[in-house]
This record gives sequence, structure tokens and C-alpha cells, in this order.
Amino acid sequence: MTTIYSAPWVLPVSSPPIEDGAVAVDAGLIAGVGKRAQIGSEFSDAESLHFEHAAILPGLINAHSHLELTAMRGLLENEETDFFSWLRKLTIARLEQMTPDDLYVSAAWGACEAARAGVTALGDASDSALTSMHALRAVGLRGIVFQESFGPDARLAKENFAKLQAKVLELRAAETALVKAGVSPHAPYTVSAPQLELIADFALSENLPLMMHAAESAAEDLLVREGRGFFAEGLAKRGIEWSSPHTSPIQYLKERGILKTKPLLAHCIRVDEADIETLAQTRSKVAHCPKSNVKLGHGRAPLRKFIDNEIVVGFGSDSVASNNTCDILEEARFATLLSRSVPEEETRNGMITASDALSAATLGGARALGLERHVGELKAGLHADLMVLSLLGAHQVPSYDPVSTVLFASSGRDVLLTVVAGREVFRDDKVVNVDEAWLRARMGEIALKLAGRT
Repeated sequence: MTTIYSAPWVLPVSSPPIEDGAVAVDAGLIAGVGKRAQIGSEFSDAESLHFEHAAILPGLINAHSHLELTAMRGLLENEETDFFSWLRKLTIARLEQMTPDDLYVSAAWGACEAARAGVTALGDASDSALTSMHALRAVGLRGIVFQESFGPDARLAKENFAKLQAKVLELRAAETALVKAGVSPHAPYTVSAPQLELIADFALSENLPLMMHAAESAAEDLLVREGRGFFAEGLAKRGIEWSSPHTSPIQYLKERGILKTKPLLAHCIRVDEADIETLAQTRSKVAHCPKSNVKLGHGRAPLRKFIDNEIVVGFGSDSVASNNTCDILEEARFATLLSRSVPEEETRNGMITASDALSAATLGGARALGLERHVGELKAGLHADLMVLSLLGAHQVPSYDPVSTVLFASSGRDVLLTVVAGREVFRDDKVVNVDEAWLRARMGEIALKLAGRT
């Protein structure tokens, strides 16, 4: 049965806005996009759903998340000025305080938040990837779940790699048409050089997408370039030898074969001109997480330079432990405004526009995850991943341009409907496929435990 979704505005992203537009959906695919009258005539037997004072857009793509950490929203605020302490408290909470069921509830609640905010696909990095995969499947979202791998001790590289292989085998058995598996060597300071090489070769031979945190912090940069700083001190205390390659994190990853996989690299804040050229040449992609980057005091990634060098960029929320919300519209607005704050660097070739940012939040994210043949724009033949956004709020009226209103005046809280592969996963202020009341109650219990009140 064909369904027609119509609204005063349809924003296909890859083509101009359509006033009084409509999108026809059939068998999970977009069957047509155009003027409401035209689509209604072409699909005369379809069920029609019209949304007054709204816009229809492609589903938003969150290129970098950690859904299993949703229960830590606000937990680490006091540690934000000390990244080492922040990481330590997070790790203890995840590994020692949270049960497997806690991790599932945390991931499922994060997936609910994403669905409510119009996010239809995520690139989720997880130490408990199978659990996160089940959470995405339960809510009905699309995604790639990247199984994280840790291990800074080169002596344990083969052992750690074998563990990763076993986990990926489990993940692949649980894959669906919507949710796929990937691998994620966590970061340069948590994975040894031999382990990086093993994972890079594995990703290439098994055709697995690879995601990695890279060039995120001053501490990481100091470790890789000079072998100094608190990461180096921490490794030394554990009896782990670290030999600095005396180069940037990006060049180090190139040397270890990671960039051969055309990876998705999260953050990429501390990159120089040579690094940017390397990213472009290797067709590496960037998950730009501006709110998390700034909230933890790491700095600002050069978004304009990425775009000018034709590096694929999508927006990521990172975990809500370092962001507090999973709202890609808010992320896109923040990224746009932040890029304009250093005019001598970022505006030489023109300011990032609302259209640029909306494209990065949708089609850019799809390209970052390798999903551009399926989603990211409203076009006949693609999968029907879309969202309907109210334009009726006091904060949105009047509206002279729908793209600017969406980007500069709207947020995930304005979403009315989220559709994934033709299935409605959020409508009428309700996530359709899970019991939100139960998840909310369990999240309260987990929060009490993490706060030490039980």
C-alpha cells in the first residue's frame, strides 16, 4: 500500500525545496517526490497523510554516537576539566557498575532519543556492540554498530585481535537489512601499533567499515608526537612501552594502515594542512562532533577546510556523557555558528550556509557511513527514511526560508514523525516499537546506582 506524506514544504536536500510538496512511499522505498497535486495524481489510490505547518526532510544521520553511555548523561560534569579523570570515571561506570541489562536499557533509551529527534541512522561505537545492535533493532532504526577494540600493550595485540574477531562473528550473525557491523580500534592511545595493523587488514579482507577516534585532544597529540603527557605516564605506570613515531596522529594512522580502509574518523580537531591533504588523498571521512569537542575543551575542528578539500563530513553527537543531547539539528546549527567564529580561517571561501549544514546532517552523514546509495536525500528509488518537522513553534514564526528555519530555529524537539524504511518509528509523541515507560523507569534505577544512591 502506497502512503503519501505531504506538507507545505518538502526539502529533498539534493534538489531545491518544494513548496506544497509530497513524498510517496511504497514497500519501504521512496516512489515519488514532487508537488502535492502531482504526487496525488500519480498515486491516486494511496493513503494520504498531510501535515500542516511542517516540512518533510530526509532522516537525519548521526555519524558518531555511543548509545550504551546514555545513562551517563550529566554524570561526568565535574571531571570535564581533566580528560584523564573523565575517561577513568566513564570506564569504571561502564565496566564495573553497569550490568549487561543496564547497557541494553541505556542503548535503547539513546535510540529512543534519536528516533524522537528525527535521526533515522547512526554510526554507533560500542564496547558492547551486540547489545547496541539489539537496541537499534528494537527501536527500528538503521545503523552501523562498530565493535570497539582496546589494548595499548603490543604484547597482547594478537590476543586482543582474536577477541575482536569472535565478537564480529557474533555481530554478523545478528545483522539485518537495517543494522550492520563494523570495527573500531578505539583510539591511538588505547590500541597498540601491531593491533592497529591487524584490525586494518581484517577490515579490508572482510569488507568491514572502520571507525576510529583520532586527533581529538592535546594529550593524544602530545603522546603520539613526543611520547609525553598523562597518557604516556599512564601507560608507563602499567608497564606498557610506548615508542613515539614523532608525527601527527593522522600520519601515524596512515603508517599503520588504518587510512587504507577509508575510515570514518571521529573528531579530527588537531589536524594541520598536511593531515587535511592526507585525509583527502586517502578518502578518509570525518564525523564532526562540535558540541562534544568544545564541551570537553578539546577545541574546534576545521569544518570549512574539510569541505573545501572535498572530505566527506557528517555530524555526530558523540555520547551524551560529553554532549548531553542527541540532536543532530542542534549539532548542525552549532557547527555552522562555530565555523563562523574564526573568520580569517573559516570564511575565506564563504561562510558555511544553512544548506551546507543541512546537507552534512543528512547526505553527508549517509556518505560518512557508506549509506549514500540507500538514504540521505529524498529521491525516488532510495529507502524511505524521512522525518516531518513542525514549523509552528513560536521560535519558528515567521519563516521566510524553510531551510534557514529548520537549521537556525528548529531542534529535535520539533519532530512530529520519523520513518525508517517506510515504517513509522516515532509518531504522536510516542516511539512505536518499545515500551518507553519501562525504559524510563529502568533509566532512573541505573542513574541512582551510578550516582551511588543505592
